[in-house]
Amino acid sequence: MPDVTLDGPLGVLAELTHACPLSCSYCSNPLELTKRSAELSTDEWRRVLDEAADLGVLQGHFSGGEPLLRRDLVDLVGHASGLGMYTNLVTSAIGLSRPRAEALRDAGLDHVQVSIQADEPVLSDRLAGISSFEKKIEAARLVKELGWPLTLNVVLHRQNIDRIGAILEWVEELEADRVELANTQYYGWALRNREALLPSREQLEHAEKVSREARERLRGRTDVIYVIPDYYSQYPKPCMGGWGSRQLVVGPEGNAWPCLSAHELPLPRANVREHDLSWIWRSSPLFTAFRGTDWMPDPCRSCDRREVDLGGCRCQAFQLTGDMHRTDPVCVLSPDRHIVDEAVAAANDPAAAPAAGSSREPVLVPMPEVSVRPHRAD
Repeated sequence: MPDVTLDGPLGVLAELTHACPLSCSYCSNPLELTKRSAELSTDEWRRVLDEAADLGVLQGHFSGGEPLLRRDLVDLVGHASGLGMYTNLVTSAIGLSRPRAEALRDAGLDHVQVSIQADEPVLSDRLAGISSFEKKIEAARLVKELGWPLTLNVVLHRQNIDRIGAILEWVEELEADRVELANTQYYGWALRNREALLPSREQLEHAEKVSREARERLRGRTDVIYVIPDYYSQYPKPCMGGWGSRQLVVGPEGNAWPCLSAHELPLPRANVREHDLSWIWRSSPLFTAFRGTDWMPDPCRSCDRREVDLGGCRCQAFQLTGDMHRTDPVCVLSPDRHIVDEAVAAANDPAAAPAAGSSREPVLVPMPEVSVRPHRAD
C-alpha cells in the first residue's frame, strides 16, 4: 500500500438502484444495470450506513438511477440522519409527490438536488426520454416551499448548451440556492454518444461568458458553478480529489467504488456483502490501487504536477487507451493527448452535427448514432 496518510471518507454516495424512469444519453449508470432483485436490502443498507458513520462519514448522498423508486428511501434517510449525517437526495424528481416529500422532510432530509435537462418542455422531454419537464418544475417549487436548500443540476452538452441563458432564467425564477452547470464528462453512455454531445469551442466560450455574468448577477442569492468538459482542459482533474481519498460510492448490488465510473476498470471487486467498509476503504486492492503517487509511470512520476492532479482520471485513461495506468489523455503532457485532440477537432468541424437552436423555439436536430440508455422502473 502506498505510504500516504489516510483519513476516513467525507461522504458516501449510496446508489440505491439503477432503475430510472428517464433514459438520458449521457447517463453515468453502467451499461449493464443491476436487477432490482439483486439490490441491497433495507437491513443491508442500514448496516452500510452504520459502517460509514464508524469510518467518519459526515455526508450521506442518496442517488441512483432514481432513488425515489426505493420504497424504503424514507427509512434509509431517517437512519442516516439519526447517525448524524448531512443527507442529500439526488433525484430526477419524478415521483417526488407532496406526501413523499413531507415524509422525507420529517425523516431529516437536509438537501435536495434536482436534475434539469433544458429550459423548454419539448427539448427537455426529448433529452430525458419521457414527458417530465413540468413534473421537474413542480418538484423544484415544492422543495423550496418545504424549506429545503435546492440545487439544480444541469448536464450541458452540444444539444442544450446554447440555451444556457434561458436555463439560468429558470434557475433564477425557481430561486435555487445553487446550480451546477456541469459539462458532460465522457464515460459510459456519454462516451458512446460523444459525437452528438461534445460541444464546439465557440459554444463553450459563449456558455462560460453567460455563466460568469450570471454568477455576478446572482451573487449572494444563488451559487453558480460552471464546469468545463475535460477535453478542453490542459490538465486533468484529480480523480474525486484523489483516488480513494475523500469519497466512496456503494452501488445497488453492494460493490464499493472510489468513483462513479470505476466499475469499468479491470480491478478486483470489493462488495459490502463480503467485507466491511473499513477493510474496503483502508485495505482492499481496489481502493489502494491508485492511492497516492507510487503507482505512477512516467511522465506522471517525474512531473512536478503529480501531487496536483494525481495522474488524472483512471477511468478516462482506461476508456481512451485501454490501460488504466497511463497518464490521463486529457493532459497536454500525455503521449496519448492526440486522442482527445482528434475528438475536439471533430466537434469543431463545420460539418459536425449542428447544435440545438438558441432561440426560445429550439431547432430540434436528431442526435447522430445515439445509443439511448435503457431504463428499468419496475
